[in-house]
Amino acid sequence: MPTDTAIVRYLNPSALERPPGYSHVVDVRGNRLVFIAGQAGVDATGTIVGADNVEAQAEQAFHNLSAALESVGCTPANLVKLTVFVRDMGRLADYRRARDRFFNSVTPAVAPAVTLVEVSRLYSERLLIEIEAVAAA
Repeated sequence: MPTDTAIVRYLNPSALERPPGYSHVVDVRGNRLVFIAGQAGVDATGTIVGADNVEAQAEQAFHNLSAALESVGCTPANLVKLTVFVRDMGRLADYRRARDRFFNSVTPAVAPAVTLVEVSRLYSERLLIEIEAVAAA
């Protein structure tokens, strides 16, 4: 009999290094997957938030991600996979502060699988980060 919510297990096998703030494996059993397009540091009017500030742009991207999740009856607790594109890996700590605030707002805590990639450019020269996601419900 199908369930209304996904059963999700976050795993970090002992044969792999301990990851900082994410899981190596996310085992999902559920009825529905939700794919969310890349969210950037842009508000609802299309204005880039945070100029040259990775943390501010990441904060806005996570805010947008929350709005996208809410539109389909999900919360950050439903996230199972993030792909994060950053323009400068040297500013990783700025992204991680915003990420940690976002996931610390979830009870119980979740740590989806994450792939982090440095890219030379996003869809606007002024954007510094973009985050796409998969949620399970």
